[in-house]
Amino acid sequence: MPPWDVVVSSWTLNWPALAITVAAGALYALGLRTARRRNVRWPWWRTMIFFGPGLGSFAVLSFGFTGAYSHDLRWAFTLKITSYLFLVPLLVAAGKPLTLAREVLGDTGQERLQAFLGHRVIRVLSNTVVAALLGLALFTLFLTPAFYPMRTDPVWDSALTVLVPLAGMLMVVPIIEEGSTKDATSLIIVEFIFVFIELVADALPGVLLRISPQVLDGATQVVAGHPAWLPNPLRDQQLAGDLLWFLAEAVDVPLIILMFVRFARSDRREARTFDELTDEELEALNREHLNGPRLREGTNER
Repeated sequence: MPPWDVVVSSWTLNWPALAITVAAGALYALGLRTARRRNVRWPWWRTMIFFGPGLGSFAVLSFGFTGAYSHDLRWAFTLKITSYLFLVPLLVAAGKPLTLAREVLGDTGQERLQAFLGHRVIRVLSNTVVAALLGLALFTLFLTPAFYPMRTDPVWDSALTVLVPLAGMLMVVPIIEEGSTKDATSLIIVEFIFVFIELVADALPGVLLRISPQVLDGATQVVAGHPAWLPNPLRDQQLAGDLLWFLAEAVDVPLIILMFVRFARSDRREARTFDELTDEELEALNREHLNGPRLREGTNER
């Protein structure tokens, strides 16, 4: 393992990560200034979470030790990418950036935001099942020779820096942000079943990395001039498997809890909808529900 002075002093400049950090921070700060000008009260602790653990964790992963050594160490790359997908989106979304946007945008801005969130492509990608499967597909690549170019190629590094946190946000935001989606309770139950299975399956690539007797990405040479504390390729792969296994399982608990929260919100929303119906409307709805199958059978017979 690396000495602590190396962990603390190592850093690198990741331009895509810098652009994302500055843009996200500037937009959130603009929202806070607009909220203050319009006398909208915004919890200070949400701001602290967004800029501290949220963007701060993304910056540490991108510019610190994991960013500097992700090309050389499988476990550092695995820690960075897994945290990009699971940890950073949870912390950023806890700052409720979409809720802040809805509070400060005018009618036109809210309509545009809702139109963007309601677009078919965004709705498909933000479906919890789709986003979770994208994560599983990414971790499965760790078991192939593609693992080596993914962690050493600058193009791959830039693409993953942008796309992996985005996939994580698409998976987390519909669960955390109130009103980001309005799925039926029955659909959420189906999503919950698939996500529960998928989140458990996320640990399988980590297990296989840990128990494999050979280096799966084919890169078995230790380049001359590297520090003596660097592990050999097989040990490096085993450490990567340990981290992927642990993090994939550790994040299961908060995500499953958030799915329960989402289910409760949807159930309350549907209950309020029924409460607002008049007795006549509720009776007509019940009659339509009970008579629907019979009417359809009669139509088929005719």
